[in-house]
Formats: sequence, C-alpha cells, structure tokens
Amino acid sequence: MNARQKAERTGLLFLALLLIGGAVLMYRGNDAVALGASEKEGILTAEQVKMAFHSVSGRLVKVHVTEGDVVKKGDVVMEIDAKDTDLAIKKTKAQIAQLDAQIASTSGAQAVNYLKADNDETQSFRQIDQQRAAVAGAQATLRNAQLDYDRKASLVEAGAIAQSQLDDATMTLNVAQAGVEQQQQLLDKLLAGAQDTGATDGIALPTIAQERASAANMSNDVAALESQRQALVVALEELETQKERLTLRAPEDGKILKVLSKEGEMVSAGTPVVLLESNRSYYDIYLSEEQAAGLAEGDEVTGVTVAGKKQVKGTIQLLTQAPGFADLKQSREKGQADLSAFQVRIYIEPTDGVVPGMTIGVKGL
Repeated sequence: MNARQKAERTGLLFLALLLIGGAVLMYRGNDAVALGASEKEGILTAEQVKMAFHSVSGRLVKVHVTEGDVVKKGDVVMEIDAKDTDLAIKKTKAQIAQLDAQIASTSGAQAVNYLKADNDETQSFRQIDQQRAAVAGAQATLRNAQLDYDRKASLVEAGAIAQSQLDDATMTLNVAQAGVEQQQQLLDKLLAGAQDTGATDGIALPTIAQERASAANMSNDVAALESQRQALVVALEELETQKERLTLRAPEDGKILKVLSKEGEMVSAGTPVVLLESNRSYYDIYLSEEQAAGLAEGDEVTGVTVAGKKQVKGTIQLLTQAPGFADLKQSREKGQADLSAFQVRIYIEPTDGVVPGMTIGVKGL
C-alpha cells in the first residue's frame, strides 16, 4: 500500500469519526440548549443598602464606623448636630408646663366659682326667708294700723275723740303701708325676678344661675387650653422623632463597604452617606420555560459551590420572565425559534465558607 492510499484511508477514517461523533451529539442532544439545561450556575451576590438620614439634614458631627467594620442592627453609625433640636424640645416642654399650670389654675377657679355659687344660693335663701319674715311683720303692723284707724274713725264720727287722734292714726297707717311696700321691694330684689313659690329651696334664682353658667363656661376655657397642650404634645413628639432621626443606625447586620461623608460636612435628607453590605445573599439562574413551569416562589433549592463543592440551601423569592438578553437565540442547527428564559432569584441561608462572589450551581431542575 503506497503513501497515497494510506493518506486516503486515514482521511476517510477521520471523516467517519467526525460523522459518528456528530450523530452521537445530535442523538444525545448535547447542543447549547441541552448543555445549558443540565446545570445552571449563578454568582452569589450580597444585597447592598444605601443608608441615609430620613427627612433630616445638618452638620455631621460624629462618624462611628470605618470601611470594613462589621455592624449589628441598631448600632450607631453617624450623628448629626442636635443642638437646635434640643433647644426646640426644651422650649416646647416649657410651653407644655405653662399650659399645665394654666389648666390647673382655670380648673381650680371653676371649682371655686361653683362653690361660691352654692354658698351665694344658700345665703340668698336665708336672706329671702328673713325678708319674708320682715314682709310678714310689716303686713301685721299694717293690719294693726288699719284696725286702729277704723276704730278711731268711728270714734271721731261719734264725737268721742278729737280729730287729731284720727290724724295720728292716718299717719301711722300710711307709714305701715309704706313699710309693707318697702319690705316687699327688698324681697323682690332678693328674688331677682324669680317666682316666689313659697318653698325657698325650690326657687331658681337668676343671679345664681348666671354664676353657675359662668363657672360652666370655664370648661370651654379649659378645653381650649387642653387643645393647645395637645398640639404642643404632638409638636414635641415630632421634635423627639426628628432628634432620633439625627442618629443614623444600622438597619440590619452587615459590613460597611463605603463611608461617603466625613465629620463636619453638611448632609442632606435622603442623600446616601454609607454603603452597607447586608448578610442577605442571593444568586440568579436562568431557566427555560419548561424548567420554570415546575417551580414556584417559596420553593427550597439546594445548590453546590463550584469551589469546595459545599451544599447551599436556599429559597426562591423571585420567579419572573427574564430580560430579552437571557433568551436562547437560534441555538439548534435545525433553526429552532428563540426560547424564552425565566429568571429565578434564590436567597441562601448563611453558610460557613460561602461568601459573595462564589459561583453556585444547581442541577436537576
């Protein structure tokens, strides 16, 4: 066999092997789609939190952390100057204390006025009783004077007495009548327009009613003061909340990646001042529509790190259609149409030796 024949046989052998290998690949489905379906991998990523002061701004007076520090939830990270807020809190507390004194004073005065009305009513009732007695006495005097006048008038007609005695009786009668009128006027003055029912305790004296109405009206003054106090209490709560927000605390456990502001600088509300790497880590994998159909958010998934082959348990928290760049583009030789991909985000449980940046693979989906 010459060299040419050997070369032809060798070429035919390689061509046969190539054809057989291609046929095997096609039979087993080891094209891009099949290989991508056998194992999915994603890069473990830690969530980052941009920390900022909420609704407050001012001069940064203290930075308690440096880059690389590990913090716990609630640890103090930064502080803004709170002097102005402290002064406002003291002023508001003083105003509340002043209103408390006014409320106590007004309430006390109201109670005193009620007691005064009760005392005045009791005294008025006594004076009315006394004046009734005075009227009754004047009326008795008037009756006696009338009897004396009638008797002397008869005697004058009979010539038994002088006219001067009748004149004296007339004057006495007139004085008695005036006395009754005077005492009745004094009684009417004490009654102040109230109807005299004869039962003193049942008389509603207008002057006493006015005193009680004036005392009752002081409840409106107290209510107005209490409303002002409540407004100041709300303002105080707002100031105390504002003061609390002047201290920036770590929202969760994590590591300080970047400190964006320095002591002495002015910081604005909502502007990030610290970048925190949280302990919440996840990785994304992309699945075909058929693979995604068997999964749901909340399912548990076990992955394996490429380095070290450590098992990592996780939970699917997001299952959604992936952006267009993740779709499989014309991957088969037969010209199969593009295949839609689904994004699966898996949050892992903290595992020793597993840190952000590692590659985690998932098989059997």
